[in-house]
Amino acid sequence: MTATGSGPGTRPGSGPGTRPGTGPGTGAGIRLTAPVPGWAIDADVVVVGSGVAGLTAALRCAAEGLRTVVVTKALLDDGSTRWAQGGIAAALGDGDTPEQHLQDTLVAGAGLCDDEAVRTLVTEGPDAVRRLIGTGAQFDLDAGGDIALTREGGHHRRRIAHAGGDATGAEISRALVTAIRERAIRIIEHALVIDLLTDESGRTAGITLHVMGEGQHDGVGAVHAPAVVLATGGMGQVFSATTNPSVSTGDGVALALRAGAEVSDLEFVQFHPTVLFLGRDSEGQQPLVSEAVRGEGAHLVDASGTRFMVGQHELAELAPRDIVAKGIMRRMQEQGADHMLLDARHFGAEMWENRFPTILAACRAHGIDPVTQPIPVAPAAHYASGGVRTDLHGRTTVPGLYACGEVACTGVHGANRLASNSLLEGLVFAERIATAIARDPRPVAAAAPATSAPPATDGCSPVPLLLPEARHEIQRIMTHGAGVLRSAASLDDAADALEALHLSAAHDAEEFDKSAEPGVESWESTNLLLVSRVLVAAARERAETRGCHWREDHPDRDDAEWRRHIVVRLTPDRRLVVRRTGTESFPPVIPLAPREPQP
Repeated sequence: MTATGSGPGTRPGSGPGTRPGTGPGTGAGIRLTAPVPGWAIDADVVVVGSGVAGLTAALRCAAEGLRTVVVTKALLDDGSTRWAQGGIAAALGDGDTPEQHLQDTLVAGAGLCDDEAVRTLVTEGPDAVRRLIGTGAQFDLDAGGDIALTREGGHHRRRIAHAGGDATGAEISRALVTAIRERAIRIIEHALVIDLLTDESGRTAGITLHVMGEGQHDGVGAVHAPAVVLATGGMGQVFSATTNPSVSTGDGVALALRAGAEVSDLEFVQFHPTVLFLGRDSEGQQPLVSEAVRGEGAHLVDASGTRFMVGQHELAELAPRDIVAKGIMRRMQEQGADHMLLDARHFGAEMWENRFPTILAACRAHGIDPVTQPIPVAPAAHYASGGVRTDLHGRTTVPGLYACGEVACTGVHGANRLASNSLLEGLVFAERIATAIARDPRPVAAAAPATSAPPATDGCSPVPLLLPEARHEIQRIMTHGAGVLRSAASLDDAADALEALHLSAAHDAEEFDKSAEPGVESWESTNLLLVSRVLVAAARERAETRGCHWREDHPDRDDAEWRRHIVVRLTPDRRLVVRRTGTESFPPVIPLAPREPQP
């Protein structure tokens, strides 16, 4: 691991047309070990992901007259968006303004938000929500027929629009999926994206992917397109317990790194404070208890019934998520407990059944009746505030590669995402990406025989694959070493353990010509290892506590030293280059230098 460019005034792309440390050419020149594509299709744009960001980008690209293909890892309506409970934040209510929304977002982001990105979000957000309604999304209404609004943590006003009580994501997904099908946009389901294709100059030329099971295509193939939009969601599966679905294995971030793109602020993983506690050894996706429950008046209490958040923040249980998560963890440490309690018995049965039917059903399915019992809760991995670096139009450092939604780092979230800003970010920046793709100069995608090898594999170094069972080892390492509470010792242990997995896979491949068989589970494990290495590298670098990054050995926020962004890229020999920006300003995104032609 190498740190470069951490001195004051360092900026990415400081040399004309170059990036520090990249040398001639573009990209890390790395790909996953995979069979040669056996089929190929052509498009103008390929969108990877089917959450609010991906589907919005696809709809808007199609509206621009671009041949658009949507690739999704599961079914079209099975993206992370459908799991969102609370709602979507926008200044839609009387007396609320984008400026107030901006201030709440900046406070939650703990000094690392990009002001211009946040202003873009809050000013374009209300109209983006109205366009979503025009697409067919139906939000809950109040008695006067206006959109019903609630509060969540960090918001000083009621500005959270919701649907179906606590099924906002499912309704948004339904509306967008219906619109996608009505426009007859081409869809490839059950498809894991493998790697980015690039042309001789290093510009995006499409993707390779693997289609699982029956369908129009099967096995490894390629979509040739001059523009690729990553909207692959999060990477919560790097931890043992998460609110993310099983498909959230960081595939987009890993692909971008192998393609040479930079990622930023990956140490800021938000742990949702109130996840239904299912026991010490529970693993995988855990049921979320929406922040909106606290927004409607539920209280956090310990086993004795004491409200421990009172006095810790002016908003008590409605403080920003990082503060609530830390408050819960501190109380658990003080009392030797493995969970706290969320008490909403005063809601009564009618309110629970009408306002929070999804949460009520999930709790009852696990033997808890919130009408009569407090809900056992504990923090679990929820959302990545960092990701692939983009500008305000979703452009990454690789020409032709765009990113939006949770996979991206636009600068909106800073060190801690404000509740319910994620769906809005997906809407706003997906629309901006579609506009950029329609206007950005791009080469015409060249048709290729269905059996041809992808251009990106020429001269690239294949990554040795991990065995599928390595996934659980990675999750164990990350949960113990880089979870809610971190320290130099825990992060060093995690880094050493992850590096051992990395070196072991490389050694087996080089010395014994032995690697895991290519397939979905081995590709996912290998992606998880890469994003885990980056997360831990960034967390080791940031020797302070800020937002959702909590260092026990550095408990204070240090603006003079650490009001900076940490940027990571991957070298061709699979080392991580970690650098710190010179100021708190979000670094500009400057495309990598063109690759020198191969002899």
